[in-house]
Amino acid sequence: MVKKKYLAAPGPTPVPAEALSAMSLPVIHHRTSEYRAIFKDVREGLREVFRTKNEVLVFTSSGTGAMEGAVANLLSAGDRAVVVRGGKFGERWGELCEAYGVEHIAVDVEWGKAVDPAALEAVVDGNPDVKAVFTTLCETSTGVVSDMEAIGKAFRSRPQVLVVDAISGVGAVRLETDEWGIDVVVSGSQKGLMIPPGLAFACLSEKAWKLVKESGLPKYYFDFRKALKSQEKSDSAYTPAISLVIGLREALRLMREEGMEAVLTRHRILADATRAAVRALGLELVAPESPANAVTAVKVPEGIDGQEMVKRLREHYGITMAGGQNQLKGKIFRIAHLGYADRFDVITAVAAVEMVFAELGYKVKAGKGVAAAEAVLAGL
Repeated sequence: MVKKKYLAAPGPTPVPAEALSAMSLPVIHHRTSEYRAIFKDVREGLREVFRTKNEVLVFTSSGTGAMEGAVANLLSAGDRAVVVRGGKFGERWGELCEAYGVEHIAVDVEWGKAVDPAALEAVVDGNPDVKAVFTTLCETSTGVVSDMEAIGKAFRSRPQVLVVDAISGVGAVRLETDEWGIDVVVSGSQKGLMIPPGLAFACLSEKAWKLVKESGLPKYYFDFRKALKSQEKSDSAYTPAISLVIGLREALRLMREEGMEAVLTRHRILADATRAAVRALGLELVAPESPANAVTAVKVPEGIDGQEMVKRLREHYGITMAGGQNQLKGKIFRIAHLGYADRFDVITAVAAVEMVFAELGYKVKAGKGVAAAEAVLAGL
């Protein structure tokens, strides 16, 4: 029997045919007017999606490269920073600070909860010498979204720069970079931007650029000043991932045609439908109070091995979902509804969950989750 493969993990996500087709074309040279015209379109499209008037720097790397670049370009040896750690990727900010000799004060948040903006302000008030606050918009490991509007507005008039990992958030979760006063946003290509892994992005406010000029940490490839100088001429400091940039132009074109408000609405409805299905099946969300519209994290029922569940979904049904990480390994599974996703991606994922649970001995009424999802998806 032919087995189709489906991606329902929060990265990499499915890629539209238009982007795949564009990436399959013969490679062009990057030091040409043809490529510069393409890159100019991409730069303009990224500013629209990132909701900023500032340049969005593009690097050939995973999103972690842009995270590392943010630490290396903003700070100097001996500087102090605040790091919000509410999941695996929030913890990565702390690991990057340690790698560069930056002392960080950890704001530890229970996995499945969002950081309290007032509590974050209190920590910074108690440590007024910190130069940066590193946080996460959508914590992919737990399916939590933080109130970045409240956090951004709280730090707009403070001297510290606010740095946000929006790797799984950009294009799926509302983030008004300039309006909310976010100083640095980093992201990656394989989530809401609908192309394969390999591109990383960073946009900086004027306040952040002032800190970049003072930074004394070592940097070479991820030198933001060097990248900005090249991009202002629609060029790149080093050889770019040409085919990925060409695919990104198509993905951005599709997003522009749909309209950013419609893109965000689609993600919200897909997320609402997934959560309705989860509840209908008697399952519990990891983040019931602040769930993200990019991915839904679900607790595995008692007696079910979460790792075995995810393995069966992939090997028996051809559906790749994500399991839990660190202390949540084997205890949760994560359904993505992110990027190039529509109503039938949700229906397929929910139906597969029902079927694999039945195999593993968890009693579910076939179609109950699907029916709950359909009721929400009728509004899409």
